[in-house]
Amino acid sequence: LLARIGNGIRGAARGTHIGVDRAMMEQLPKLEIVANFGVGYDGIDTKAAAERGIIVTNTPDVLTEEVADTALGLLLMTVRDLPAGERYLRAGKWPSGDFPLSKGSMRDRKVGMIGLGRIGLAIARRLDAMGVPVSYHTRNPRKDVPYNYYPDLAAMAEAVDTLIIIVPGTAETKGMVNAKILKALGPTGIVINVGRGVVIDEPALVEALKSHTIQAAGLDVFPHEPQVSPELLALDNTVLLPHLGSGSVFTRNAMGQWMIDNLVSWFRDGKPLTPV
Repeated sequence: LLARIGNGIRGAARGTHIGVDRAMMEQLPKLEIVANFGVGYDGIDTKAAAERGIIVTNTPDVLTEEVADTALGLLLMTVRDLPAGERYLRAGKWPSGDFPLSKGSMRDRKVGMIGLGRIGLAIARRLDAMGVPVSYHTRNPRKDVPYNYYPDLAAMAEAVDTLIIIVPGTAETKGMVNAKILKALGPTGIVINVGRGVVIDEPALVEALKSHTIQAAGLDVFPHEPQVSPELLALDNTVLLPHLGSGSVFTRNAMGQWMIDNLVSWFRDGKPLTPV
């Protein structure tokens, strides 16, 4: 297809699971813009794009609240083991006895945020409303938030019992939640990931869950989507979602419109609305 029509393509709309790498860009010599459907653009080789003068855009803001809602829902599902409770009821087991008390509660949780951008802040606001203490780890501290800042991720993991990951998948973040961090989190530890799957060292996570080095994990993202590790699927201390963070009709329509608006603005005015 690219060999046949590549010379005529000036703009590309990039969806999920399909990357736009250097090799593809080389087959599109007249490409001017790649409009990404989503806020995360790790599937696009931005270095190659910059070298070729190609604009890359994303869809920030419009999905912030939806993803934050999903993160909080996933956190509650994981901490309280709610999916297992629903399966218990559907299996007709309730008449034989009450579902066991959940080991976890939000009442005694301390959350450490890995990433505190737009979505991270929206998650933190929700935790504030629940009275849950929040700390955060980023490359640099923020001056506009009241939360405890940890420049060292391991130190934060030792100080909290819940990690929420909301950072992009980059060379810098790949595997940053590793065996050392999981051990520091401890046996009551819970990991929630609504960022990118590659941020977690998946074999280390599987081992930590199997050995009860940590208590549980709630994951909406995975390293090789849409494929999910059979080892994760086999564990009963995981809650797994099919990357549905922004997956509502309302929000996906807004994202699609934002992507289109970037393309229209570029070809009409030569100015992208949300360049990355």
